[in-house]
Amino acid sequence: MANLFSLTDLSIGEIRKIVNRAEEFLNGAECRAAENKVIASLFFEPSTRTQHSFSMAAYRLGAKVLTFNVDNSSMQKGETFYDTVRTFEQIGSDALIIRHEQNEYYKQLTNIKVPILSGGDGTNSHPTQSLLDLMTIQQEFGGFEGLKICIVGDIKHSRVAHTDMEVMHRLGMEVYATGPEEFQENGIRFIELAEAIESMDIVMPLRIQRERLEDQMHMTAEEYNRRFGMSMERANRMRPNAIIMHPAPFNRGVEVDDDVVESPHSRIFQQMRNGVFIRMAAIERAFVE
Repeated sequence: MANLFSLTDLSIGEIRKIVNRAEEFLNGAECRAAENKVIASLFFEPSTRTQHSFSMAAYRLGAKVLTFNVDNSSMQKGETFYDTVRTFEQIGSDALIIRHEQNEYYKQLTNIKVPILSGGDGTNSHPTQSLLDLMTIQQEFGGFEGLKICIVGDIKHSRVAHTDMEVMHRLGMEVYATGPEEFQENGIRFIELAEAIESMDIVMPLRIQRERLEDQMHMTAEEYNRRFGMSMERANRMRPNAIIMHPAPFNRGVEVDDDVVESPHSRIFQQMRNGVFIRMAAIERAFVE
């Protein structure tokens, strides 16, 4: 049984193994490790890409998926998070995919005896998103050492930024950040956006995490777009081989303009596609290791 809570639990070798296995799935490799297994998809926060690409990954591996809806569950009658998860284990789920707003929610699930794959925990970590980001970067550049990335925007509330920054440092990448001062954190190398646009290999705008803000946004969406949004004018100043990534969902006209989303520099939809294969590799790992 192999849980997947955080990439900090994995060695660089293990991370490369997952990414390379995902490439094999992309290229047509087959695996029936999850055949006839039942996987419960327990998302306590909204999701489109993570939840449904996990489901697609499970289907491709021969598994069946139970999809939990918190609004129609007994949590509306007072049932706890732990008891909900324990219920899905006890009714026969072979693995659980969980997203929850609490950082490190999994620390209260030590009694669960089936694999748990995290779909994100609060502002802390989003392991499969970072793995698919790495897969996309590897496809583009063939490796990681020495590449420069700038993550733009709401670093403070982004589990993607926190996960990407940690693992990318370990892989030898140079990681920078820019954005509104109220969204920055100590210990991160700051760079002005104008400089980042012209010098980075990868620019990754982030969605403003409005659901996690407590009156911390000190500018309008229009001002944010003017100061930090990825426009075609900015995209055209990027290095010829540089790419734009985004963990999505993206707010068109705020952090990224319409004409940038599918522009030549953009790899946003490629990231989404890669998510299925990364999650296939993660599910396979849960059952074979």
